[in-house]
Amino acid sequence: MLHINDLTYRIGERLIIDQATVALPTGAHVGLVGRNGAGKTTLLKTIGGFMRPTNGTVQFKGQRIEGLPLENVARMGIRYVYQDKRVFGELTVRENLELAAYATGQTTDEAVAKVVAIHPKMGALLNAKAKGLSGGERQILLLGRALVGDPQLLLVDEPTEGLAAIVIGEIVDILLNMKSRITMAVVEQNLSTVARLADRLYVMKEGTFSREITDKETIENPSAYEEEL
Repeated sequence: MLHINDLTYRIGERLIIDQATVALPTGAHVGLVGRNGAGKTTLLKTIGGFMRPTNGTVQFKGQRIEGLPLENVARMGIRYVYQDKRVFGELTVRENLELAAYATGQTTDEAVAKVVAIHPKMGALLNAKAKGLSGGERQILLLGRALVGDPQLLLVDEPTEGLAAIVIGEIVDILLNMKSRITMAVVEQNLSTVARLADRLYVMKEGTFSREITDKETIENPSAYEEEL
């Protein structure tokens, strides 16, 4: 589904992504791990259309997308879920979903159904202002909003950052329930979370992929790769 070839991203003399090459098959749940500054978030944003690479190509379903306008990338079926739990705080949960629905041509009711389907308790919060939601509720809203329009590739940046353990479990369960329905790439620092989510793991170091792990038993044993981080 997604092929990245020799992708490079520079800011002045600083090399953020260094000739990264990787392929994500349809239906895969991919984990991206590495130290802060390894280039993980920049990679997701480059795929999602937020950044134009310095060199290299990004192909989605056989079509090159690097450098396309953000809205074009989204219309093709790629969604990026922000790390900072970014919602429209002054709008209600329903209004947040209404905006997502308008951008994709779906109805507000269809958008509401997406978020309630992944977490039924959100149904009671539809008229609440988004700024009053907990961190976990905001993350669930973001995931539900990203599903509006039936995307094919979901890019999720640090979904459990700053959340309590019980809430992390809820977020992981939501993401696990998306398996077989959507291809996903998740940046995550919590290795135990990655071990549950990923069926394919890439270790990033200094802007490139230093290791690929496809054996699920190895992925579920973070001690096998945590020293590389």
